[in-house]
Parts: sequence; structure tokens; C-alpha cells
Amino acid sequence: MAPARPETEKVPRAPTLARGGQCGREGEASVKATSLHRTGWIAGLAGVVFLSACAERQVILPGVREDLRAVMSTGFEDPASARSENLNLPISLPAQVNNADWSHRPNTARYRTENAALSTRPQLAWSANIGEGDGKRQRIVADPVAGQGRIFTLDAGATVTATASTGGTLWSRDLTPSADRSDQATGGGLALADGVLYVSSTFGLLTALDAATGEIRWQQKLEATGSGTPTVLGDLVYLVSGGDTAWAIETATGRVRWQTSTAPDQSNVLGGAGPVITDQLAIFAFGNGEVQATFRQGGLRVWDAIVSGQRRFSALARVADITGDPVLAGDTLYVGTHSGRMVALDIANGERRWTAQDGAISPVWVAGGSVFAISDRNELMRLDANDGTRIWGVKLPNFTERRPRRQVEVVAHYGPILAGGQLVVASNDGQLRFFDPASGAQTHAVTVPGGATSSPIVAGGTLFVVGTRGQLHAFR
Repeated sequence: MAPARPETEKVPRAPTLARGGQCGREGEASVKATSLHRTGWIAGLAGVVFLSACAERQVILPGVREDLRAVMSTGFEDPASARSENLNLPISLPAQVNNADWSHRPNTARYRTENAALSTRPQLAWSANIGEGDGKRQRIVADPVAGQGRIFTLDAGATVTATASTGGTLWSRDLTPSADRSDQATGGGLALADGVLYVSSTFGLLTALDAATGEIRWQQKLEATGSGTPTVLGDLVYLVSGGDTAWAIETATGRVRWQTSTAPDQSNVLGGAGPVITDQLAIFAFGNGEVQATFRQGGLRVWDAIVSGQRRFSALARVADITGDPVLAGDTLYVGTHSGRMVALDIANGERRWTAQDGAISPVWVAGGSVFAISDRNELMRLDANDGTRIWGVKLPNFTERRPRRQVEVVAHYGPILAGGQLVVASNDGQLRFFDPASGAQTHAVTVPGGATSSPIVAGGTLFVVGTRGQLHAFR
């Protein structure tokens, strides 16, 4: 009889991986042992090996690591849009004119000095307080106007101030309604005509003030925020309220002559575009991107056009508001939006002559067969006025912070205007910059205390700009 075989012990095997990186039954360890201590040690070792085998391998993709915010650092660049090289083309500018007034936004030739006289390198002459400056809830949005040796401003609340050309305060008028507080609304616009200053405010009022004394002549309720900038011609003052209603109001009495409207807008920017007024037409820009031309006297609609577009990779481009006020030069109307579009329209019928794939954040300046604009990418541009082709573009400071993780606030730029044979741009980063219109090269810069918060104007050989601290600065 053969001897009995001794009881054997199975040796644990390392687990194996099934296809697809998952563990199978073959990874289980079974032990037959009489010693509980030995069994526990072997089971623990098998468990460690089992868990390590189940861990997925980390796959490292090849290529350069890019910052997710890199697209923001370049000024919302769209890789699909090809940017042509800058060209230094000669330009024939109008002669400098020593103008005494700057009474409106320069939307039409009637109120525009095409090349105001100004020294080549102006310096700060004086600064004067005008009221409340920019804050978290309130902003100064009204450009100053000048005439009769006075400069008129509107602060971040509803205070209008007249300042002498030497810097002294002549008068100040708070237009806050008695039932409201000055911090409950912000914004508005100014226009000056025939010794009367017209002031729109977001308290829903249009006010006519005596330009010499500041006394109120009349007020008209606008049934909405009066953020639009007024334009005056003849016996009527025109403006847009609430972003969707246009008004024609009698200058003598404040009575409403007529009004027209469009579809309400979903989002717009603080402050409204000023209308273009000709002998026959009143042309309004609304918050939904519509441009509407009406007969000036009766308000009957002649034509309308929609300026729409959306720039890729930019949430700001979803704002459809017309931020580049309509500007009339000859028989062509130039309009820009915040959503990356600029168009040239035939003033007779509203037909589009050309479209540029860049927006405008303020009224363009037309001179010497070129259109100059600050684009929605914070770029100073020169376009051909005939077909909209790009001649050159100069990047302006974009974000206030250099580090991508803190890039939230964007530098605000105002202008451009043409003065002293140079393009002038005022910015809230504390710089007043001057550029060569032919090449786009920056020629000079001067400090604006606290930064600018309005477009510059020029009157009497002096450049005026409103600062973020609630001051009017004069450069000559």
C-alpha cells in the first residue's frame, strides 16, 4: 500500500489583467494553510498587488501646454479671421481750424470740426472739480460740450457744471428729482444750442438749462431712462430713451412733437447713441442694433437697417447695442456695434455699402478718405472709407491686469478724434495718447490724473477731457 501523500499548500499567484485594463478572476489568491497568521499575511500581500494592478495608467497627451485664458490675453482674437499687415499709406488731412465751440457729439459735419487746432505735444494746464466721479454703481458717461467760453459737464449723478476756460466754476445745478437720491441713477448726455444746454438723465428727464446761469427753462418726462445723447436742429431736440423710443421735442416749450419706437432690447451698455440730424432726416440708433431713418419734422419712417453680428470666443459680443454712434460723412452713414460689426450705409435708402468684421465702441472719425475707430478688440484702426478694407491696426492696452488669472477688468478707451493733425485717444489707464494718422504709430502720450472717462473735445486750442475722479482736465 502506497504511503499517503502529505497535504500540500497552494502558492499565491500574482493577479493578471484582463483586456481593457480590468481585473479578472485570475487575480484572486487562494491559500490553504493551517496557520491563521500566515494566511492573513499572504492575503494582505495579494490585496496590495491586486489594487496596484487595477489602477488605470495615466495617459499624457503630447504637445505644448496652453493657458485656458490665453485667448483672453490677446484681445479676443479669432483664429479664423486673418489680419492683414499694417500699411503706411499717405493721407491728405483737412487744414487745422481754431474752433471756439464743440456743442454736440461730432456725428454730422454741422457739429464736427474735422481737424481742430491743437499743439503737437499738449500738456496739462489745469484741473477743476465737477462733482461725483466713477464708482462701483455710478459712472460718468456724458462727453463734455463747450461754447460761449464755457465747458459743460455732467457728473456720475445728475449734477451739471459750467466751468470757465480758465478753470473756475461758473455755476452748478443738481437735477436729481426731489423724490429720488443722486445715487439711484447714472448716465445721460449733453448738447448745446442757441444759449441753451440740453441735458438727458437716467432719471427719465430731458432738461433745458440757461447756459449762462444754469436756471431751468423746462423739463420733459421721457417715460424711461434718458441715457441717449441729445442732438438739436432748428426748433426740435432729438434723443433716444430706454434704448427703444425716439423723441422729437420742441426746444421752446419742451412739448413732444412726435415719437417713434422699435422692439425692446435685451441688453445694452450704459449711455446711448446720439442721433444724426439732416435737413430732411432724423436717424436714430437703438439698443437692439436697429438704425431707423425718419422724416425730421413728422417722424414718418423712411428706412431701417439692422446691424448684427457676433464675434467668436467673446461673451461681450452678445451685446447688440450700437456703441459706435451713427456718423454721417457725405452721403454715407457709418455705424458700429459692440458685437464685432461696422457698416457703411447709403443715407438715401439705408442700403449697405460695405461691412467690416470689427465693431466700434465709440463714434468713428472720418477724414482723408479713411475711417478711424476703436474696435471692440481695443484696437485703434484705420479703414478705407470706400470699401472698409483694413489699412492698419494698433493694439491698445486691453486688460488692467497682466496675469491671466486676474484678467477681469478691461481698459476703457474713448475717441478717437482728429486734432492738431493727430489722432487722440483718451483712456482710463491714465494716458492721453497721440497717433500718426498715416501709419498708426504712437507719437506722444501725456498723463491724465486718475484716468479718463469721456471722449476728448477741443475748443479754443485747448483739449478737454473728464477724469474718473470727477474732474475736468485741460491740455494745451
